[in-house]
Amino acid sequence: MVDLKSIEKAYDRVSNVVHRTPFSYAPILSQLSGYEVYLKKENLQRTGAFKLRGAFNKIASLIEAGDRRGVVAASAGNHAQGVAFSAKYFDIDATIIMPESTPLTKVMGVKEFGANVILHGSNYDEAYAYAVTFGEENNYSFVHPFADDEVMSGQGTVTLEMFDEIADLDALVVPVGGGGLISGMSVASKALNPECKIIGISSVGAPAMKNSYDQKTPIDTTSVRTIADGIAVRDTSPITLEYILKNVDLFETVGEDEIASAILFLLEKQKVLVEGAGAVGVAALLHGKIDLPKDSKVAVVLSGGNIDVTMLSLIIEKGLMKSARKMKLLVTLMDKPGALQSFTEILTQIGANIVQIGYDRTSIDLEFGDAHVSVSLETKGEEHQAEIRAQLKEGGFSFKEEH
Repeated sequence: MVDLKSIEKAYDRVSNVVHRTPFSYAPILSQLSGYEVYLKKENLQRTGAFKLRGAFNKIASLIEAGDRRGVVAASAGNHAQGVAFSAKYFDIDATIIMPESTPLTKVMGVKEFGANVILHGSNYDEAYAYAVTFGEENNYSFVHPFADDEVMSGQGTVTLEMFDEIADLDALVVPVGGGGLISGMSVASKALNPECKIIGISSVGAPAMKNSYDQKTPIDTTSVRTIADGIAVRDTSPITLEYILKNVDLFETVGEDEIASAILFLLEKQKVLVEGAGAVGVAALLHGKIDLPKDSKVAVVLSGGNIDVTMLSLIIEKGLMKSARKMKLLVTLMDKPGALQSFTEILTQIGANIVQIGYDRTSIDLEFGDAHVSVSLETKGEEHQAEIRAQLKEGGFSFKEEH
C-alpha cells in the first residue's frame, strides 16, 4: 500500500542520491495561461528523469531485505537508466529489456551504468512480457516501472519537495503513462493538501489510461504512436488505475503538434530541454486544456529531458515552419543565364536569407527550357512571408510552397 508514511520512508532512502531538482516560477507561461505557474524540473534529475526516485527506492528495499540476486526491468528508457544507476550503486547485476525502437541516446545511457541491455519487441508492453519471462528464467527480481508500491512511493517524493517549498499549491499537473508518478504524487498531495487538484495529462497517441479513467475500468489499446515515448504505454495497470480513480480530479490529453510546440516553447522561452513526456503538462496549459480559477498556483512536472537529438532537430525544423520563421519554396524559372540571379536578387532586396538551395533541370515534371529551384529561407514571420510571395509574383516567378 502506498501512503504518506511509505512516501516519507522512500524520501529517507533516496534523499542522499537523487537531486532536489529546481522548482521555479515560469513568468512567460504564467502570463500566457493566466495562472501562477511553477515548473518542477525533473529533467535535471540524475539520469535525466524522475524515474530514478522509484527505481532506487525499490532496489534499496530489496537490499534491506537481503535480496541481492540482481534485477531485471522493462523500459523505454528513463526507468531503465534509473534501475541501471541504482543497481550499480548497490553493486548488483541488472538486465534491461528495451523496445527495439528505443532512441540510441537512452540505450547508451543505460549501458554507461554497466547494465546489460536486450532490445526486444516493438513497444514497452512486448518488452515487459519478455522481461518477466527473463526474470523468472534467471532468478532475477523484477522492478516494475510503475505498478509497484515501492516504485510509486519513490515517485511520490516529488510532491514532498514541492510542498516543502510552496505549501498552498492549487493544482499539480502530471504526465501520465503507466501512472506510477501520478499515483505516488497524488497520494502525498491528498495527505498534505486535500484541496489541491490533481490533473493528469497523457498523449492522444497513447490513450489507454485516459480511456480507463473515463470508463472507470482498465481498458487496453491495440497500439500506441506518440513522440512522447516516455508515456507510450499500451495497456492499463489496474493497480495504478485504482489510485488514479481515487485521487485524480481531471484527466486531459494533448496532441502530437501540441507536445512538439511545448517542447519548442520550453527550449526557447524557459531555456529548458525536455522530452515529449516531460512537455505534456506545459502543452495542456498552452492550449487551454486546463480550466482553473485565474491566478491559481499551478505546479507542472517536467518529468524528463532524455530526448533523442534526431527527434529534437525534427521538432525544431517543423516548429520554425509553423511559426513562419522558415519557408520552403519550389520555384519554376527559365533555364537560362541570369534567371537564378534575378530570383536571388528579389530575396536579397526583401531580406530573406537562403539557408539551402537546389537546382534541377532534368525533372520529368518540367517543360523543356525550364528549371526547378528548391530553396529554404529564414523569414521574419507571416507579414514577411506575404511580402516574399507578392514580390515573387510581381517578378513573374511561378512557385509552390512546401509544408
